[in-house]
Amino acid sequence: MAGSRLRQLEEEVRRCTRCPLHATRTHAVPGEGPGEAGVMVVGEAPGRMEDRLGRPFVGPAGKLLDSLLELAGLSRGEVYITNVVKCRPPGNRDPREEEIEACLPYLVEQISLIRPRLVIAVGRHAGRTLFRLAGLRWPGLARARGRVWRGRIGGVELLIAVTYHPAAALYNPGLRGELERDFSGFIRRSVAEALSRGGGGGGAGLDRWFSPDSRGPGEGAGGDVDS
Repeated sequence: MAGSRLRQLEEEVRRCTRCPLHATRTHAVPGEGPGEAGVMVVGEAPGRMEDRLGRPFVGPAGKLLDSLLELAGLSRGEVYITNVVKCRPPGNRDPREEEIEACLPYLVEQISLIRPRLVIAVGRHAGRTLFRLAGLRWPGLARARGRVWRGRIGGVELLIAVTYHPAAALYNPGLRGELERDFSGFIRRSVAEALSRGGGGGGAGLDRWFSPDSRGPGEGAGGDVDS
């Protein structure tokens, strides 16, 4: 039933006209992956290649993401991959707040249907949006990285891990090493613990990686999101 609704939701995204981005897109990009994936990857918005093909992370950043997932002990086919914003902003500019708001119901329902134990947020906009949905104060990307955060989104208790967007390493090659350390380090440990425990609350083996400032689970528990 959940899988059927997820496929229906993806079709709704493809027909969406909630914000002006529908007028400039080639294809909306709802996401792809197993309907019961234990891990989700959430990016910011589709790029040129994603807009052309209607699939997430299929350009150079997608190839890098595939290799990063392997460092975390995952294959692309095991995870559900999507973006906060489902249509490409013109010129690959940052998504605007009204575009994020228009797409949020889709992301929340995807999480509610898939019920992931871990969500990996890649990029500042993805991290900030997921923190807000989980009721956590956004400390900035630099402080959010390297630790695991507890939250509840769409009624699902989960873990959130934040790192750079793979595209950032294409523009700044010095970031590739940091991305690789994130995925082979705390993200790999988060994946192993979340999937072995079978729930989003984490276990004793992961406690040392939780932020002491992490609040939750529970929407609204963390107050306003910092910009």
